[in-house]
Amino acid sequence: MTDWIGETFTSDAGWNHLLDLVDVGDRMAGSAGEREALELTRDAFAAAGARNAAVEEFEIQGWERGDSAVREAATDEPVAVGLNACIALPRSPSAEVTGEFVDLGHGVPADFEADLEGKVVMVSSDTPDAVDRFIHRREKYYRAVDAGAAAFVFANHVEGTLPPTGSVGTAEAPVGAIPAVGVSKEAGARLARRREGDDLTVAVDCETPTATSGNAVAELGPDTDEHLLVSSHVDAHDIAEGAMDNGAGTATIVEVARALAAREGELDVRVRFAAFGAEEVGLVGSSVAAEAADREAVRAVVNVDSNVFGRTLRLDHHDFDALAAAADRVSDRFDHPIATGSELVPHSDHWPFVKRGIPGYMVSGETEGRGRGWGHTHADTLDKLESRNLREQAILLTELVVELAEADASVPRRDTDEIAAALEAEGKATGMKLTGDWPF
Repeated sequence: MTDWIGETFTSDAGWNHLLDLVDVGDRMAGSAGEREALELTRDAFAAAGARNAAVEEFEIQGWERGDSAVREAATDEPVAVGLNACIALPRSPSAEVTGEFVDLGHGVPADFEADLEGKVVMVSSDTPDAVDRFIHRREKYYRAVDAGAAAFVFANHVEGTLPPTGSVGTAEAPVGAIPAVGVSKEAGARLARRREGDDLTVAVDCETPTATSGNAVAELGPDTDEHLLVSSHVDAHDIAEGAMDNGAGTATIVEVARALAAREGELDVRVRFAAFGAEEVGLVGSSVAAEAADREAVRAVVNVDSNVFGRTLRLDHHDFDALAAAADRVSDRFDHPIATGSELVPHSDHWPFVKRGIPGYMVSGETEGRGRGWGHTHADTLDKLESRNLREQAILLTELVVELAEADASVPRRDTDEIAAALEAEGKATGMKLTGDWPF
C-alpha cells in the first residue's frame, strides 16, 4: 500500500499547478487574476479525482492599486518613490497628507505613547527579541491611528527584500483610516537618518470598487456529514507572483487531493478541499465558509499557507492535544522531522474555525529568523521554491489527513472561553481588540 508515496514523489500535479498560478500574474482579491486562479484550482481538484468541484462566489470590498510616494513637503522632491522603494498597503485609503516625520523604531506599544498627532510615523516590520510576543503590522497601524497620526510608513527589516505589503482595514471598516505605505529597509534607513523632524507628504492613489471573490471547493471520501477540511488560499498580493504565499499551499493541497484520490477507500469521513479567496484582505473567504459551517460537523482543519519555502514542515496545532499527537505519529512513522507549535496563530484561514473551538492546524514551512523573508514583496517568486519540498510535504500531509479521517479518530474541540483565555495568556488579546479582530 505504499505505491502512493512513490507516485506522489514523482508527481507533477502540484508543481504544475503552482506554475499555472504564478503565470496568472496579479491574483489580488477580487481581481480577474484571482478569478482565473480559482477556476484553475477548481479544475485541478477535478483532474486530481475529487468530485463536486466548484467556485462558490461572495462579494468583497475591492482595492485597486494606483501610485504611491513619500515626498519632501517643501519642495515636492521624491524621497521614496517607485516599486523598489515605496508601495501602498492594500486597503489604504486614497489620500495625500503632510506631517512631521517621526521614526518610531520597532513600533512596540510604548513607542506610541509620544505626541503623534498629525505626524507621519514609521515603524519596522520586525519585533525585538526583548518583547515577548510578535507585534503584527495591523496592530502597529491602528496604534498609529489611535494616536492621531496622519500617515503610516511600514519599513521592511530585511535588507534587499524590497518594500513589504500587507493589508490594513477591518471587517467593519474595510478601508483604513489613514494612508499607509511600505518602504524597503534601505529607504527606511535613509528616512530615519536624514528626515527625522522634516515635513513629509505621503500620497496614495487607489480605487475601492465592490468586487467578487470566491472559494474553490471539492471533496473526496464517503458522503458523511462529519468532514475534514483541507484548505489554502488562492489570492496573493498584486505586487508579485505569490509563489510562496500562497501558490505553494494551494499547489500542495492539489497534490494531496491527487494522493488521497488513490487512497479514497481508506477515508472513513468526507474530506472537503477549499482554496479560499480574499485571505490577504482579512481572511474573508474562510470567514464566509466558517460562518456557514456546522461547528460540530468539522472534525478538523488542515490549512496550508506558505509551506514550500522551508523544507521542514511546521504544524502549529493550537494546543489541540489530538492534533499534536497525530503530527508526532506521522513524524515517527516516516522517520521525518515535523516542527510543531502550540500557541494560537490568528493570521491565516484556519483562524475563523479555530476561534470557534474547531481543531485546526496552521501548516507552513520551518524557516530561520523572524518575518516572511521574501513573502509580501516583489521577490516572492517561483525560483525560491523546490519541487522536492512540495512533494515531501504532500506525502506527510496526505498521511496526516488519512490518520485524522479514521473512523475512531477523536479530535475534541476546545471551549471558546478557553481560546479567549489562551489569547490573553499569550499576550495577543490586546492587539486583536485594538485592530477589531477580537472574536469574543
